[in-house]
Amino acid sequence: METHKTSLLILGLILIFAVIHSGGAALRSRAEAFMGARLWRLLFVSLSLPSALILISYFLAHRYDGIRLWNFQGNHYVFLLVWILTAISFLFLYPATYNLLEIPSVLKPQVRIYGTGIMRITRHPQAFGQIIWCLAHTLWIGTSFTFITSIGLILHHLFAIWHGDKRLEIKFGEEFYKYKESTSIIPFVAIFDGRQQIKLKEFFKLSQIGILIAIAIIWWSHKYINIAVTTFNSSFMSKIFN
Repeated sequence: METHKTSLLILGLILIFAVIHSGGAALRSRAEAFMGARLWRLLFVSLSLPSALILISYFLAHRYDGIRLWNFQGNHYVFLLVWILTAISFLFLYPATYNLLEIPSVLKPQVRIYGTGIMRITRHPQAFGQIIWCLAHTLWIGTSFTFITSIGLILHHLFAIWHGDKRLEIKFGEEFYKYKESTSIIPFVAIFDGRQQIKLKEFFKLSQIGILIAIAIIWWSHKYINIAVTTFNSSFMSKIFN
């Protein structure tokens, strides 16, 4: 497949994921009223998770497609910076806005307003975690394909920031306005201007320890992930997209 086609295809996969993910969030209230919170969550996950896995797999398989815009690989300092940024991105990306047991509907999924932990730094940690991840991997890989992928993902998450605030505003009204006034979208702004303060004890949770362990495992398993993705792409993915 020609390299420019893979760039267009990854944008298409991002669009599909964005429609499923943000569209599902927009439909949540009506869908839960119709089929119940647990059934809707299972349906949403059954659509969202496969689209995310296909998107990630395709990106990993084609990340070196296109024009090489720069090449910092081999530079020890850039390597260290990329891993530091990646670790930070995972700390932002961890599930801060819902209970983990709500994902498989063991507990009834609910929409809440959280104002503790990482939410004091930014009320949209997942979005900024993704943005940091994109910046780190674009810096390291340096191809036009990765650059285009990052632009698509960042645009989706910027929309998700607006969309998320809008949904919370509609659902919680005055409670959200107070929450909005005490937090910031851009990380650390609310802390710097005195509206928030970091409370370290809120960060000492099992979920945070789990994320640190996951970062270590991902560091160790990177080469095996590449082998698995290459094998997966040469069989299943190539039949779909080539």
